Amino acid sequence: MTDAPAIELKGISKSFGPVQANKDISIRVMPGTIHGIIGENGAGKSTLMSILYGFYKADKGDVFIRGNKTEIPDSQAAIAAGIGMVFQHFKLVENFSVLENVVLGAEDGALLGPSLRKARKELTQLAAEYELNVDPDALIEEIGVGMQQRVEILKALYRQADILILDEPTGVLTPAEADHLFRILEGLKAQGKTIILITHKLREIMEVTDTVSVMRRGEMTATVKTSETSPEELAELMVGRKVLLRVDKKPATPGDPVVEIDNLQVVDEKGVERVKGISLNVRAGEILGIAGVAGNGQSEILEVLGGIRSATGSVRIKGQEIDLTGAHSDGRSRRERGIAHVPEDRQREGLIMDFKAWENVAFGYHHEDNYQSGLLMDNAAIKRDTEGKIERFDVRPANGMLEAKSFSGGNQQKIVLAREIERNPELLLVGQPTRGVDIGAIEFIHQRIVELRDAGKAILLVSVELDEILSLSDRIAVIFDGQIMGERLPSETDEKELGLMMAGITDTAQDHSIEEIEANLAEAHGEVH
Repeated sequence: MTDAPAIELKGISKSFGPVQANKDISIRVMPGTIHGIIGENGAGKSTLMSILYGFYKADKGDVFIRGNKTEIPDSQAAIAAGIGMVFQHFKLVENFSVLENVVLGAEDGALLGPSLRKARKELTQLAAEYELNVDPDALIEEIGVGMQQRVEILKALYRQADILILDEPTGVLTPAEADHLFRILEGLKAQGKTIILITHKLREIMEVTDTVSVMRRGEMTATVKTSETSPEELAELMVGRKVLLRVDKKPATPGDPVVEIDNLQVVDEKGVERVKGISLNVRAGEILGIAGVAGNGQSEILEVLGGIRSATGSVRIKGQEIDLTGAHSDGRSRRERGIAHVPEDRQREGLIMDFKAWENVAFGYHHEDNYQSGLLMDNAAIKRDTEGKIERFDVRPANGMLEAKSFSGGNQQKIVLAREIERNPELLLVGQPTRGVDIGAIEFIHQRIVELRDAGKAILLVSVELDEILSLSDRIAVIFDGQIMGERLPSETDEKELGLMMAGITDTAQDHSIEEIEANLAEAHGEVH
C-alpha cells in the first residue's frame, strides 16, 4: 500500500476524569513529509502524540501505521512499529556517554561489548548520512543541548524509527542550532522518514513543514498545506479569533536612567561565578531586552534586582544605591524602591499554587495601607481589588476565590502581571513573560508591557524567545557565560547576529560553523556545571 498514510488516526478520544483532552480526532500523515501540529496550551497535542507513542491508551478510536491497524499499548510497541519520539525534556542519563545512551534499552544480549561495538559502527553511518555528527565517547553532561538533541534523534534512528515525533524541539536551541536541526529534518525527509513536529512557533511551521494540523480545545479544527496558509490564518484557527502577531508600539522616548548596574558579580552557592562584572542601564520609557540561552546569568540579574540573591558591585535606582549584600536585600525593600518583579517561574516564585487568587494578588503588598483595616488585613478590600484586576486583565475564569492551581498557565501569568504592573512601578523586572502562554494571551501581555513603557516606566525584559526580544525591546543586550557580549537596536540587527552573540561569537560578520557555535556553548555549559 504505497499510497497509504504513514500514520492515520481515526476517531481518537481520550478523557482524564471530567476533562476530555481529545475529542473524536482523525488525522492522516503522509510518508516522507514533515507534518506540523499546533494549538494552544491544553489543546490536546501532547495527549494525542502520547497515545501514538503508547504512553496513554485511547478511550476509543483506531491507529493505523502504513495502512495496517496497530495496537500500541506501550512505548516498546511504538518502537517496534517504527515510531520514535524526541521529547521536549530529553530522556538521557547525564553521566553516561553518547554511545551508552544510544544503546541503553536496546542491548543485543547480556554482554554489553558487542552491543557497543555494533552501535559505534551504526552511529558512524547515521552521523554521516543525516548530518548528526557527535562524539560517541562524550559524556552527556559535557555536551550542549543541541548535541543532546542529536543524541535523542540518533537513539530513535538506531531503533529503526521511520516515523519521528519531535515535541517543541527548538525551545532550548540558539537560532543557528535550530536552523541546523531543520536541515537535519529535511535530510531525514529526503531519506523517506516521516516527521511530526509539535511546536507553538508559527515561523517554524511555515519554514519547515509540508502540512499543518491545528487543534483547539481537544478537537482538530483544520489540516492545510503549509504553502496555502499564513501565520495569521493559523493563529486565528488556533484561537478562534483574529490575533495581532506583531507588537504594536510607537518608538520609545527614553528619559533618565532608572536603574544603573555597574560591575555586577554573582557567585552561586557552589562558588561558580554566574555573572562576571556586568554593567547595564535601563532608562525611563524604554524596554531593555536581555537575549541569551537559558543559564547564562540573566536569571541571576533578575534575582539580584528583585532582592532574592546577593551580589557585589553597584546598583543604583534613580541615583540611589541599593544594598546588594543580603542584609537588606529582600523583596519588600525592593518594592518600596519602586521595583516590581514578574519572576521567570510563576509557579515556584510568583504564586502559591494552593492559595486563592485574591490571596496571591496581595502577596508582597499585604502591608500596604489600602489592604489594611486597623491592625488586621482588610480581606474584603483585597477581594474587591482582585475583582478589578481580574476584569482589567481578562483573567478566566473570572473568580478570585479559585485556587491559583485551578487557572491555566496563561491566566496564572495574568494574575502575577496584574499584581505587579498595577503597582505602577518605576522599574518592572519581567522574566519569560509569555512562557507556556497561549497565543491570544501573548498579544494581551505584550500590550500591557508596552502601556507601562509608554507611561514612562523602565522595563527589564528577559526572554529566551528571540522574536519576542526583537519585537518588544527598544534596546537589546546579549548575554553569554555571565558577560554582556554587546548591545544592539532591534532595527539594526537580526536573529542570525543575535544568535551568534548568544553563542559567544562577536565577529558576527564572518561565517561560523555549527560545530564552532556548539563548541562555544558546550564550553560555557561545562563551566556552569
